[in-house]
This record gives sequence, structure tokens and C-alpha cells, in this order.
Amino acid sequence: MVSEGITAKISNLFFYNYFGNFNNINLCTLIDMSNNFEQISIKPGFMKHNGGVLFRTISENEYEFKSLINKNHLNAIGITHGGYLSALIDSGAGTAAHRAAGKVSCVTISLDIKFIGVSKEGDEIIGHTKILKRTKTLIFLFCELKCNQKIITSASGIWKILNK
Repeated sequence: MVSEGITAKISNLFFYNYFGNFNNINLCTLIDMSNNFEQISIKPGFMKHNGGVLFRTISENEYEFKSLINKNHLNAIGITHGGYLSALIDSGAGTAAHRAAGKVSCVTISLDIKFIGVSKEGDEIIGHTKILKRTKTLIFLFCELKCNQKIITSASGIWKILNK
């Protein structure tokens, strides 16, 4: 039987080989980055095409996600494009809303984003989402993205819980 740690490293090696094209990123860094995280960008789509998102549950109301910034995520001045950071928050916080809703589908109603700092190619971006309130039909949350332990983006949002 293969241990969970080895399975995760093999899975992440596959992630690196499949999504690859990370300039200036060491394979060991990529494997270490994914400890206890799961790849949520499995189906074809925007986030999978852009390198994927790793996700984990911290508690019933707290979640984390992360991604590596590659050359495709940069804007013309060489920092991470705000559109990519917005998509990363929508994907990571949206997954948190989905999990908080008991894995029922949710859609974004509103997302208010503040861009505070910058990141660049090769940086690891870590998102932390806190569920503030859950009603029968809505999830209210707050999310921060950090790079090198500094907040670079904050967001608050509302997700609609869809009928089963």
C-alpha cells in the first residue's frame, strides 16, 4: 500500500508535468508546496488552463488555497495581473463556499476586491478564506491572498447556494 504522502507527491509530480511550464520553479518546491492540499482544477476550464489551484480545509469555516505564479499570469509591467488574482480568489473562495454549503453548487453573486500589493513570476500565492455567515441560500465570506507572508489582495463576497 502506498502511503498518503507518497501518493500526494506522485500526484503533484503529475500536476507539474501536466501543467508544467513554470519558469524558474524548482520541482522540489512544487512538491513541498502541495502538502495536505488537493488539486481542485481537474476538469478542463480556465483555472486548469492557467496552472490549477491547490485547496485544503482548515476548519468548518476556514479554508486555504494556493497557486504558483508563472509567466502567463503577468501583466505588461511584469507583476501578476489583477484579472488572474481575481480569478484565483473566485475559484478558491468559491470552492470554500461550495464546501461550506455541504458540497452543493454555489455561484458568485458579488465579489469586492482590493489590490494591496504585488507578486511576480515564481511566487507562491496563498489564499485564506473565512466563512462569515451561512444562511439557507447564501454564503458570506472574506478572503485574503498573501505572497511572502504579505497581504497582496483582499476580498469580500457573497455566493448563492443553488438548489440540489
